[in-house]
Order: sequence, then C-alpha cells, then structure tokens
Amino acid sequence: MSMMDKLKQMLKGHEDQADKAVDKAGDMADERTGGQYSGQVDMAQDKAKEQFRDEPPQ
Repeated sequence: MSMMDKLKQMLKGHEDQADKAVDKAGDMADERTGGQYSGQVDMAQDKAKEQFRDEPPQ
C-alpha cells in the first residue's frame, strides 16, 4: 500500500479539514515567498485537493 493510499484512508470523511490544511500551507508558502510563486502554489493546492477527494472533479 502506497503512502498516498494510507493518507487517503486516514482522511476519509475529513476532506473539508484536509482542504483547509492545504489552503493554510499554501498561504504560508505565499507569505514566505512574498507572493512570487502564487500561481504555482495555487496549482499545487488544486492538485493536492484533487488527491484527497473520492470523486473526480466536475
């Protein structure tokens, strides 16, 4: 079982909290870089959130 599969099992039912954590981490990265990489950070946040969802995005 891969690490991502283990994370998905642990977060099952707590997707909202995982989304908040991803947002908070992205905001911290933006703050530390002065917003220089905000586009890349936003894309990374979106990809991370997709990984924790059971359903594919619509």
